[in-house]
Amino acid sequence: MSYKIQDSDITILRKAGVSEYDIKHCVKVAEKALEIAKRTGANLDMELVGRGALFHDLGKAKTHGMEHGKIGAEIGRKIGLPEAVTDLMEKHIRGGLTEEEAKELKLPIKDYALKTLEEKIVIYADRLVDIITDGIVEIKNEIEAEQRFEDILNEYPKYGKNRKTLNRYLGYHNEIQVLMRK
Repeated sequence: MSYKIQDSDITILRKAGVSEYDIKHCVKVAEKALEIAKRTGANLDMELVGRGALFHDLGKAKTHGMEHGKIGAEIGRKIGLPEAVTDLMEKHIRGGLTEEEAKELKLPIKDYALKTLEEKIVIYADRLVDIITDGIVEIKNEIEAEQRFEDILNEYPKYGKNRKTLNRYLGYHNEIQVLMRK
């Protein structure tokens, strides 16, 4: 199944109060996630990939803090987004937190682990878009972000955050790269 980003979904982000800067980021993440999903050749829910990526930062309408995933999921539920999309929004913080990490970050204590390939692709795309947007690699050579992903995350703590988060991101990177090579 193919999926195209809907103008009506971008309107939802605007009406919720998401800044144009953050909307641009969300659109780039959705485009990158859809591209990666296609390259894996896996049988995926492309609407979940596209909408999950587009709405992952909906909570930034209210805060750019650690709780923006939780807040975004709450907003998403109120406006009727599918549960799979709101789950992804809530779990995307640092690539899927453990209960222990959630407690440390003062988030509701539960398991935020990413379980589906769709979720992992969105998180991977989010990290890649940050690397590209921040100019770590040239936009004209986006594939370099994938090729140097491990080195970049190790070199720039901003992207890897901490050892647990870094290991999660590297795990998603490796899993997705293996699929794309098949």
